[in-house]
Amino acid sequence: MKIPARLMPLYEDGLIDEVLYQLMSGKEATVYVVRSGEETRCAKVYKEAAQRSFKQAAKYQEGRREKNSRRARAMEKGSKFGRKQMEESWQNAEVDALYRVARAGVRVPQPYGCFDGVLLMELVTDGEGEVAPRLAEVDMSAEQAREDHALMMHYIQLMLCAGLVHGDLSEFNVLVDEHGPVIIDLPQAVDAAANNNAREMFARDVNKITSYYALFAPELQHTRYAKEMWALYEEGELQPETGLTGLFEEDLAAADVDGVLLEIKAALAEEAARQERLREAEEPD
Repeated sequence: MKIPARLMPLYEDGLIDEVLYQLMSGKEATVYVVRSGEETRCAKVYKEAAQRSFKQAAKYQEGRREKNSRRARAMEKGSKFGRKQMEESWQNAEVDALYRVARAGVRVPQPYGCFDGVLLMELVTDGEGEVAPRLAEVDMSAEQAREDHALMMHYIQLMLCAGLVHGDLSEFNVLVDEHGPVIIDLPQAVDAAANNNAREMFARDVNKITSYYALFAPELQHTRYAKEMWALYEEGELQPETGLTGLFEEDLAAADVDGVLLEIKAALAEEAARQERLREAEEPD
């Protein structure tokens, strides 16, 4: 096929030799299958901010640190240069996240770099060499659903241990090859500790994935992995090897509001008495 304009710089630099076909076009990017030497890869062409339909991007970028102070100031001001830097930051975030979670042991496509707003990465294929289907397109037995769900919970656990939350995880952002699930699409991945929305996003990720597998193994819908993992994470007790149960018992004990108010009143009375004693001590005889 004719080489799209956005892929031409990669062709001219010898990073790709041929564009085979367009694989898909989504809310944030268009993906092409390309040939690089003897290998078949995919090229993810990010859409410009004005064309992207990904909602609430600022919500996802909260907590991301920009090391270059000049770039950080420009991004805050929203200047033309700053907007360009923000776009590059958004695009490079996926490469950084892919490397980071891969080191943690999560199955993701291997990245080969981001060039001029194009992410070149591994093409995930099935046993016949065809493009691997999305999880949403896969039918499975209850036993397979339980097995793959447990694996996905472990991957999510590893990501959280690495300090990241996917932020947009669902059956549409997971591919399935002959070895099992592969997580994709991470430009919106958030810092679990620095983003105030991380807990909410984490719960949504876990619950969406669980709901899909529960279509084949309904008992999974009663698990509570999101609350279990996040509680362990907040307590500093979540490790890659931590065994999960899917169970979580919340503290439902009602707060003793009256008792708290009495303690506050007692503390205020004590402070007032102390101030009175100080005034009396300072008065001349």
